[in-house]
Formats: sequence, structure tokens, C-alpha cells
Amino acid sequence: MDNLTRYNNVFKTVFNVDIHELNGDFASGAIAKWDSITHLSLITELEDEFDIMLDPEDILGFKSYLEGKEILGKYDVELNS
Repeated sequence: MDNLTRYNNVFKTVFNVDIHELNGDFASGAIAKWDSITHLSLITELEDEFDIMLDPEDILGFKSYLEGKEILGKYDVELNS
């Protein structure tokens, strides 16, 4: 399974959404389900899935599906679009 599929599956599981909903509009301010608890679940699942530990500033800056892709890139997780 490629990294993008793995990334999408984490979002799909945590937010209980269809994969087609994951786009540039999927962001913390636009998604009612994206609260502090869900945010922590997302971070935990991504850290477990990719065996990484995000820095606190990256955790705070992880505000959207697209920003998440950029942040994971800093940890050598390549997510092909």
C-alpha cells in the first residue's frame, strides 16, 4: 500500500468520511468533526501509521488535509498526489 493511501485511510477512519471528501477544503475550520479530541486522534494515528513523532509546532500547525501532507514530508514521508 502506498503512503498516500495509508494517509487517506487514517483520515477516513478518524473522521469517518468518504475518501472523495479529502481535498483542499478539508480543514479544521471547515469540518465540524475536527475538534481537539479528533485532532489528537488524527496525530496519534498518523504517528503510529508512519512510525514518526511529530514536533509540537507541527502538531499545532496541522490544520488541514493539504498542510498535513506538507508536514509529513518533513519527516521523509512521501505522499504522491
